[in-house]
Amino acid sequence: MNRRILITGASRGIGRAIAQKLAAPGVTLFLHGRDAAALAETRDAVEKRGAMVMMINADIAESAQIERVVEEVGREPLDVLINNAGIAVVKSFEQVSLDEWQRTLAVNVTAPFLLTQKFAPQMGVGSSIVNILSVAAKTGFPGWSAYAMSKFAFEGLSQSIREELRPRGIRVINIYPAATATDIWSGVEGEWSRAKMMSPQDVAEAVAFSLARPGSVAVENISVSNTAGAL
Repeated sequence: MNRRILITGASRGIGRAIAQKLAAPGVTLFLHGRDAAALAETRDAVEKRGAMVMMINADIAESAQIERVVEEVGREPLDVLINNAGIAVVKSFEQVSLDEWQRTLAVNVTAPFLLTQKFAPQMGVGSSIVNILSVAAKTGFPGWSAYAMSKFAFEGLSQSIREELRPRGIRVINIYPAATATDIWSGVEGEWSRAKMMSPQDVAEAVAFSLARPGSVAVENISVSNTAGAL
């Protein structure tokens, strides 16, 4: 039986690690990303594991491009939707521009809302929606106001959608990673200890664990952090 999985933000980092972890014969991975070259690297890595791959190059900050994602996936139901794509603007709230604020909201909240709204009606009993949130969905941090705003909003959205889809046997799984060693830190000012960060593979393991449970079992909230503690 073919398993159909859509992963947003699969070009690199956590999204790429999830794709590699879930890739297997009999799996079709729809890999979304903005960076076509990086997305092709993810494709090459997962094809070696026997998965079928379709790349979808789109900017999901734009609703019209979300429609294109939906068209590329097609009408056959998804088994798993993984809302992983996200951006972070890290600066004082006084320095955050309106454009930065709105784009953060568009990518981190509106896009998963629209994708879930589009795909959930066709998803069957035992299928899953995985939302990659953050510890910033529960705690604010100085300099991270726009990011925390979006993750707090995504948290509320996820909880409400979960209860609406529960009677239909569709699982909504929320993953809350602490700091993870991805490219995001290259653009963040300050000293950040990579030794205290998780790897993207650690997050992918949590996703794979939750999806491997029987369809009647819901592992709904997983917090993942490094034993070294906070940065």
